Amino acid sequence: MSVKRKPTTIDEYLASVEPEQRAALQKLRQTIHAAASTAEECISYGIPAFRLNGRSLVFFGAWANHCSFYPGSSTTLQDFRDDLKSFQVSKGTIRFSPDNPLPPALVKKLIKARIAEKRT
Repeated sequence: MSVKRKPTTIDEYLASVEPEQRAALQKLRQTIHAAASTAEECISYGIPAFRLNGRSLVFFGAWANHCSFYPGSSTTLQDFRDDLKSFQVSKGTIRFSPDNPLPPALVKKLIKARIAEKRT
């Protein structure tokens, strides 16, 4: 019996998910880098995450039937609820499918809002 090793990098995590999810999450990863160029990649709570100035900024992950983006703030989700109408949103999660990914412009707006929120 082999024990599944937890990923220690985002690349390791992405290597373990379905190809269509990997492609969608890789695009999301690139968008996060574009919006928060000084953020550091890490694995937090077992899923890919980005830290800014040592503090958690955003997370994302792949699940059996969807992908998720976690802006790390219910306030940010509230502020953008109109933009998120075509996605399933719960308290701290935006669910999307690889064939209906989050638009990069929206991801950038969410990240900029999170960075602003962290400054206050």
